[in-house]
Amino acid sequence: MRTQLDAVVGLAPPPAPRIDKAGEPHSLQAPFSAFVFKVQANMDPSHRDRIAFARICSGHFERGMSVTNSRTGRDMTTKYATTAFGPDRETVEDAYPGDVVGLVNATGVLLGDTLFAADASGQPVEFPPIPRFAPEVFARARPLDNAKFKQFRKGLEQLDEEGVVQVLRDPDMGDVENVLAAVGALQFEVFAYRLGSEFGAPTEIVSAPYQAIRLTDKQSAERLRQIGGIRILVRGDGALCALFENKYRLQRLMSDEPELTLEPIIADASTL
Repeated sequence: MRTQLDAVVGLAPPPAPRIDKAGEPHSLQAPFSAFVFKVQANMDPSHRDRIAFARICSGHFERGMSVTNSRTGRDMTTKYATTAFGPDRETVEDAYPGDVVGLVNATGVLLGDTLFAADASGQPVEFPPIPRFAPEVFARARPLDNAKFKQFRKGLEQLDEEGVVQVLRDPDMGDVENVLAAVGALQFEVFAYRLGSEFGAPTEIVSAPYQAIRLTDKQSAERLRQIGGIRILVRGDGALCALFENKYRLQRLMSDEPELTLEPIIADASTL
């Protein structure tokens, strides 16, 4: 196996500059920067941990260095940096472009975030986020045991951060009135299983009567709330979403009131 892995290392192409939000390639020799491409909860169920996996895009990573999250502008330390291979973990002291580092319990770090060095040598940079695919199925999640609602709410939060299933919340009701949005129904089954097995919150998944989703804004949301069969919810990243019980109502509304903001969720593979 080691011989095969060594061969892969020899044949694989070297790291290439990542394209930043301005559309320019970010030099590998620039100060430290990294892109968070995966967030995974409960990799060690006994410790309820959460790991944000970041690919080093430029510069030199040193464990314990301070980095800035370009989305929030907040600094954080990287004391707990690790690599994971199956159940095995090793502490990472140094990493370079192309390496993957797992940041354990990195508070506030989400899927698609850009990190860069926080010291005087740091160079602010932001890479395009990972695109979201348009959900095609919708459901509601309900805890079977109300005494486990705290665990249920924690599970919703952490699984939403992973990005596979989007958790849409009512701004007034929070997690009590949630809607799950996904590409396929099987994702709901996995979601419910993980809530029960990893967070100790047995959950029932109930189908929701929505056929279409669009991104909107505050001004349009006020008008949409006055129309029946439409619900305004908030996505985890703060975006307002309009859910339609009837896709033909959406088509009619776009024709009759074109001034409303109703943007489809389209994944752009060029940003990867």
